[in-house]
Amino acid sequence: MIANAEINESPLGPTESVTPSQSGQSSSAGARPDVSRETPAISHDDRESTEPGPHPDVSRGTESDAAPQLVDGESPRESGDLADLDDDSTPLATAIALDVRRRSTLVGAPLPRPAATRVLTVANQKGGVGKTTSAVNIAAALAQSGMRVLVIDLDPQGNASTALGVDHRSGIDSIYDVVVDGVPMSSVVVESPSVTGLFCAPSTIDLAGAEIELVSLVAREGRLAKALEAHLADTAYDYVFIDCPPSLGLLTVNAFVAAREVFIPIQCEYYALEGLSQLLRNVELIKTHLNPRLEVSTILLTMFDGRTRLSAQVAEEVREHFPAQTLRTTIPRSVRVSEAPSFGETVMTYDPLSSGALAYLEAASQIAHRDAGSTTEGAHS
Repeated sequence: MIANAEINESPLGPTESVTPSQSGQSSSAGARPDVSRETPAISHDDRESTEPGPHPDVSRGTESDAAPQLVDGESPRESGDLADLDDDSTPLATAIALDVRRRSTLVGAPLPRPAATRVLTVANQKGGVGKTTSAVNIAAALAQSGMRVLVIDLDPQGNASTALGVDHRSGIDSIYDVVVDGVPMSSVVVESPSVTGLFCAPSTIDLAGAEIELVSLVAREGRLAKALEAHLADTAYDYVFIDCPPSLGLLTVNAFVAAREVFIPIQCEYYALEGLSQLLRNVELIKTHLNPRLEVSTILLTMFDGRTRLSAQVAEEVREHFPAQTLRTTIPRSVRVSEAPSFGETVMTYDPLSSGALAYLEAASQIAHRDAGSTTEGAHS
């Protein structure tokens, strides 16, 4: 078919010239004459460069002269150049550098044991500020460091029991039986399946009625303190954390009487500050009438969002009024921290290298080193 075609070389590539006889043959068959074949053929590379489009393809050159492929409106610095992560000029680089430093200094580092058992009540009458989350994660961090830690779940919702993977179905022996019926605490304490050395006195929904039942009991404010004292005489712990409900009722009063220290998580928002003064007044009342040894020892700033000015202002105000009690570290908002309880774990085992886990590990380290009577040698075998 192309015997009579002549192949002409041109700078644009090979071309074909069609003889009149071929043109006539094609027209006699009723086909439309192919006039496009008289124009020079364009190579594949040249055709791509002439096609209309908003972005010419400049990446077909060599590796040395290829231009980076950028998204519209994106600068070369934002295009994913990993070299930019080596400095602290971006928020992402700053966060990564902070996490790297935390991992190198905190993971695997031994913590000093307290000279005597420290009992901390984790309380704040406002809900949703991170009381339970802070209690279980700091307890887990201390247990991972070799401590023996007990978490008493005094909240009828039983969230601390859930996070520690402990059964808290209605009808089982729980802290309700200890506080209301006088059952020994040793009969309800179980070890967490995910962390060795971490124990829990679980809560059940029965505890919701304990506020009413305690009213008619003798020495109702000190029933938890009596049970805990008897338990500590038989079993040694380094730390005891009492997770309170978001209220200032009889259960919280029992927790204040049983403890020596008050641990207050504060959400970095304005509403969290409003209830702090009322909580401190109640602590003073408990200290005056029921437990003179009680002190507010620790304040932890939670749900900190460094992108907002409000979080920074709340943190600054809390540190201004409570410079000695407020921990240096803050707990950031973290999806991993929120996900962990759905798997029956704390974030310390669910994702131990996440930013939330490292922040809680740093907070646990600060709490351990704040104890004036701590020693590097074990106080308990």
